[in-house]
Amino acid sequence: MVKHLLLATALAVPAFVSAPLFAQEKLRIGVLTTQSGPGAAFGAETLGGINLALKKLGGNIGGAPVELIVADDQGKPDIGKQIAERFLQKDKVNIITGTIFGQVILAAAPAAFAEKVPFFPTVAGPSDYAGAGCNRYFFSAGYQSDAPHEIMGKYLTSKNFKKVYVVVPNFPAGKDAVAGIKRFYKEPLLGETYTPLNQVDYSTEIADIQAKKPEAVYIFLPGALGINFIKQYKLAGLTKISPLMGPNFAFEEDILKAVGDAPLGALNSSHWSNDMATPENREFVAAFEKEFKRLPSGYAANAYDATMLLNAALAPLKGNFSNKEAVAHAIENVKFKSIRGNFRFNKNHMPVQDWVLRAVVKDEQGRVTNRIVDRVATGHADAYAAACNMK
Repeated sequence: MVKHLLLATALAVPAFVSAPLFAQEKLRIGVLTTQSGPGAAFGAETLGGINLALKKLGGNIGGAPVELIVADDQGKPDIGKQIAERFLQKDKVNIITGTIFGQVILAAAPAAFAEKVPFFPTVAGPSDYAGAGCNRYFFSAGYQSDAPHEIMGKYLTSKNFKKVYVVVPNFPAGKDAVAGIKRFYKEPLLGETYTPLNQVDYSTEIADIQAKKPEAVYIFLPGALGINFIKQYKLAGLTKISPLMGPNFAFEEDILKAVGDAPLGALNSSHWSNDMATPENREFVAAFEKEFKRLPSGYAANAYDATMLLNAALAPLKGNFSNKEAVAHAIENVKFKSIRGNFRFNKNHMPVQDWVLRAVVKDEQGRVTNRIVDRVATGHADAYAAACNMK
């Protein structure tokens, strides 16, 4: 176990990052992400997004040469905590980013806070750090974890759904998901099921759905969890009886590639989509397809955007990252052109951004992917910010 982690930490800077000509301070970034287990695909997409942005930036961020120190948290809180501590004590990183799972964030971030080093996950923004527990050194590049579920709660209410069944994993983001739905969907849930993170057989949940006959089934089952559920759901003949809905990551490219046309027509909320028409997004999607021969997922999009955000934020520091307060201040006040369009940090360092509704469709090339069918929220801010005392 230790040997594996040491090897992961020693991964070299990408080949396009060359040695500086002058003795300029390097920006040392610890990429703490999931590279093995059920969430391995998320980490691969995250690294793909970061490296694509660095390729565009010539290996520099904010004008400074970058050293990436990459490690696999395995989706496990204890491993994430150990790596974060090593990043800070041994590698002397300036920023930690790339973290995906909420339970890993909650275990690893306190070490960064103690050292006044920005902890900058590319996906989740746990509710623990959104309200009274907000922290000067915590930033979410993706969204506050309740947000995509809040958006779908609004949609379900606006379309007068009365019988909704929910299936989520039993971990922090799963609980945030249900809290987000209930914030705006006021009908009692027909079913509210929390499943283990290692579950592969959903026959019990599917039998319950068959018995209760909901109008819609809302799932938040990332990666392999969602793949297994959707395949079993279609085999049970339920896709045309109780349509699937969920947040963006319930129907991302990694899942769609694995389940084929099973979720066609499923609706999901997202802050980003392959078909967003911003010039920055068109450039990103085209570059990603050229580099990887496939469409990017939201994991890659968030990581790319986070890297471009850091580039814009840190440029005024002119390569001087020794003032940790100045680094945090630069990130929270960033102005940059996000691939997703409107973006700013709220006072709790969670994004304020627009949201769309996507449907799973077949595109003109026959690929199963997502397309925007509605724009459902503008400048959406999370519900916890009022309790944050940062100014």
